[in-house]
Amino acid sequence: MSGTVYLVGAGPGDPELLTLRAARLLGEADVVVHDGLVDPRILALTTARLVSVAKARSRHTMAQDAINALLVAEARAGHRVVRLKGGDPFIFGRGGEEVEACRAAGVPVEVVPGISAALGCAAEALLPLTHRDAASAVSFVAGQCKGLSEQNWAGLAGHGRTLVIYMGVATAAAIADKLMMDGVSPAMPVVVLEKGGRADFRALRTLLADLGGMVAREGVISPALIVVGQVAARADADDRLHALARRAEALA
Repeated sequence: MSGTVYLVGAGPGDPELLTLRAARLLGEADVVVHDGLVDPRILALTTARLVSVAKARSRHTMAQDAINALLVAEARAGHRVVRLKGGDPFIFGRGGEEVEACRAAGVPVEVVPGISAALGCAAEALLPLTHRDAASAVSFVAGQCKGLSEQNWAGLAGHGRTLVIYMGVATAAAIADKLMMDGVSPAMPVVVLEKGGRADFRALRTLLADLGGMVAREGVISPALIVVGQVAARADADDRLHALARRAEALA
């Protein structure tokens, strides 16, 4: 008898941000196929067999086609399979591809949404992605998308709009240059949200023109999000541009 594949969102890191259903399925699973960004505290909630399919920018433990085949094979063996993903399965998590693979193979599949990284990390920094006085629209984009130079993000960031960039640490300087080229003000506030839901979480604010410089100076590493827009000025964040200016004045 075929088992079932559950695509489960693990949220941004903190186990307390799991949904009740996600926690229950972890307790009932036979096998958990998990991403590298899933917090170890969440993996500790299950006694199931763990299979890591961690992906990095230039290194994949397992290709996506192989992950799809693994999910199908485990379900066909009669197992309850939890495919555990950081954030939400359908926001830059390739959940759509895995659902399609399961359906094509005739394997039952269900999706359990999670708190997305954008929502969870913004909440941790007290950063409202929308605000009656500052933003009535939000866009999510991938900072590692192919053809970055051909993208036109002018309509995604600016007055009244918030832009949340996933996977943008490695290309932060190029992203800032592209946004300014597309007409976004160099003085637009930006916040980098690093390691949300973890003990070493950081929220660092600067201006768009300094984004690449700040990421390099502060040694920001993934997982991290970049939030561009007037709402960034409202976040509970360390204002690195002003701190840099104060240090320069002190040395003058």
